Amino acid sequence: MEEGKDFGAVVRVNHIRYPTMRLLQFFLMFIVFGLGVSIISMNTIRYFGVRSAAPVVSSVNIIQPRLEEPSGIDSWIRAPSNLLHSMSDQELLWRASFVPQVKEYPFKRVRKIAFMFLTKGPLPMAPLWQRFFKGHEGLYSIYVHTTPSYIADFPSSSVFYGRQIPSQVAEWGEMNMCDAERRLVANALLDISNEWFILLSESCIPLLSFTTVYRYIARSRYSFVDSFDEQGPYGRGRYNRNMAPEINLTDWRKGYQWFEVDRELAVQIVKDTKYYPLFKEFCRPACYVDEHYFQTMLSMESSNLLANRSLTFVDWSRGGAHPATFGKYDITEEFFKKIFEGKTCLYNDQPSSLCFLFARKFAPSALERLLEVAEKVMGF
Repeated sequence: MEEGKDFGAVVRVNHIRYPTMRLLQFFLMFIVFGLGVSIISMNTIRYFGVRSAAPVVSSVNIIQPRLEEPSGIDSWIRAPSNLLHSMSDQELLWRASFVPQVKEYPFKRVRKIAFMFLTKGPLPMAPLWQRFFKGHEGLYSIYVHTTPSYIADFPSSSVFYGRQIPSQVAEWGEMNMCDAERRLVANALLDISNEWFILLSESCIPLLSFTTVYRYIARSRYSFVDSFDEQGPYGRGRYNRNMAPEINLTDWRKGYQWFEVDRELAVQIVKDTKYYPLFKEFCRPACYVDEHYFQTMLSMESSNLLANRSLTFVDWSRGGAHPATFGKYDITEEFFKKIFEGKTCLYNDQPSSLCFLFARKFAPSALERLLEVAEKVMGF
């Protein structure tokens, strides 16, 4: 009985060990075979220059991924090279309303004045403006809004070359006039370097040198928007009570169309959706919206930032619905003395005799004479 047990045990052990030895032999043979193939491959490459079947990628041909962003800060701070974009007014106003929340700029920013010309067609005073701007490149930018059908033909040497923006019809006293002004401001806001925005017409001229104008505007603590409360029929008499409660009679303001605003107020002009619908619906001739919309809206939102006067001289002494127009024979040294002398205003809350930087309305016939007296009476 005991011997039988021992024999059975031996047999079971031998059955287990036998396949284990076979596996070990097979494994050793596989290693030897692998080493042999490796040695042969190495000698083949060394002596015959035969490449391995496995693909070898040269490090020279590897395209490294770009670590930088596809567009850096230059795409945000560079002025648009082509003003004839395809944005709708809604898209343009939305894009122009972007405001950096960090006040310090992470680049060297040279503050510029945006000169915005609202005109039906040609700019007859362009040669005078050309002289005014000469030598001050980098401190100004120009935008021209015309009737849609008009195509300017300024030579490539002109400061007005390529400065037309996409335009629409603008009619005196209608809301589309304010649309045109907002369109000008919005296009100018796309250039992050524009700090001040001046609205001008084709009949406007500069009264002083560029240096004087730039210094005057840059040092001012206020924007120059003509805004006042007129009690009569041409002021409060144009108010529509349907505008309440957003706009009450005591909020209603009137003022001159031609303004100068800083960047903060320019953004307010393009982003407004509260007052615009009210003026569009309830201020129609004989309520002339260009005399009331910006004046009322900015007075309600930022009255502490307004000088409540315009920088553009006009002569209303001849009566009528429009100011006087000056022709060739009006342009004398005495004419300019009358503009400057005897005028008083507030500049940074202090009395000043320098109140106007621009003037209108000048007929095309006045250009030749203006060029003759410009250096002596205007300083350029």
